[in-house]
Amino acid sequence: MPIEEKKDTSGVVEHPKLQWQTHVCELPDLSGTQRLVAGVDEVGRGALFGPVVAAAVILPASVLPQLAIAGVKDSKQLSRLQRLRLAQEIKGLALDWRIGYATSAEIDRINILQASLLAMKRAVLKLKVQPELCLVDGKQSLPDLPIPQQTLVKGDARSLEIAAASVVAKVWRDELVMRFAVKYPDYDLVANKGYGTERHRLALQQHGPSRLHRMSFSPCQVELRL
Repeated sequence: MPIEEKKDTSGVVEHPKLQWQTHVCELPDLSGTQRLVAGVDEVGRGALFGPVVAAAVILPASVLPQLAIAGVKDSKQLSRLQRLRLAQEIKGLALDWRIGYATSAEIDRINILQASLLAMKRAVLKLKVQPELCLVDGKQSLPDLPIPQQTLVKGDARSLEIAAASVVAKVWRDELVMRFAVKYPDYDLVANKGYGTERHRLALQQHGPSRLHRMSFSPCQVELRL
């Protein structure tokens, strides 16, 4: 009896599978072969405070239906509790996952685009399991990456691997900023996670930027307006 129930359950997965397949980009070069694919995405690009953070996640093909049914998608479309739950599930099922980041100082030195690419490259290079292909969110390739890569505009909505990376990166960065909030209590970081909300901008006007603010971003250059 239990075995029959298990078969029935696996049969039920067939219908959702049609749905999750639409969330995984088509890669003609894979042609049905079982390759190790890493999804790569970054978060925090538009924030005023803290690093830009990237994740690289390698998922076995067998878990993609499970994660799609669980609700993995672009992290911006998920609540905080959903992201926390899904990040744990993704990390538990992944063959490997790693975080890379670029600091505020690096962002100011090389600009936010190059820092975002650097953070994603660092995440990929930290992987202990070597992927055969990296799916990179956006239209910019990662410079000098020694692994084949494919860019995907709006990849977090087109690839489950990239969406999983966006969830893992978002949770990791939020937790980091929450820890910084203890040291920098004036900027409402617990609520805004470093983004330029009205209260955050007002705090910048009142207290000036901290050493972890991005001084190349105009809202942080408050001393120029005095």
